[in-house]
Amino acid sequence: MSAFIKGIFGFKRGAWEMLASILIAVGVVMMMQPFIKSLFTYSFIVTLIGTVMFIVVSHFPE
Repeated sequence: MSAFIKGIFGFKRGAWEMLASILIAVGVVMMMQPFIKSLFTYSFIVTLIGTVMFIVVSHFPE
């Protein structure tokens, strides 16, 4: 876990890609759940932020 935190603060690609992938997955889960309308409302924004973050992070150094 500490390597992940160091990667986040050190702007390493692996940790940021993992965070972006988690955001995309959370956004998709939010979109598919039928119970809480507010989660569905913000699901597109969360997925979009994760996707844009993944595109930007793919240019970070290893």
